[in-house]
Amino acid sequence: MTTLFSKSLTKADIENVLSIPACTLGPLPFREGHSMNMHAHDGNGQEWIFSCNIQRNESVGHFLSVGWIEFVRERNLQVDDSVTILEEVMNNQATCIKIEVKRKIRLFGKDIWADVI
Repeated sequence: MTTLFSKSLTKADIENVLSIPACTLGPLPFREGHSMNMHAHDGNGQEWIFSCNIQRNESVGHFLSVGWIEFVRERNLQVDDSVTILEEVMNNQATCIKIEVKRKIRLFGKDIWADVI
């Protein structure tokens, strides 16, 4: 599996949209203003369909705006949770997008990252 994107969540990510800088994803198939759906599977194998728009911001350039509020609410995501989007090449050479979320918890005096499922 290849990591496409990973970040610690901010308040804006949780309340609005997840913003992914275009440079982390390689060439995007569309131009600014275009929309597409991203199909991703979570750790339970459930498919999620995220509405995405290509946008531009003066400070970061082009980025993918991912509508994922339903996923945020269902998983009860919080600021500082870590989200990772991965790409897996299957046996038939098709690709599968996976989404993982982890939360830092303190266990026996040590910080560990646990899956948010």
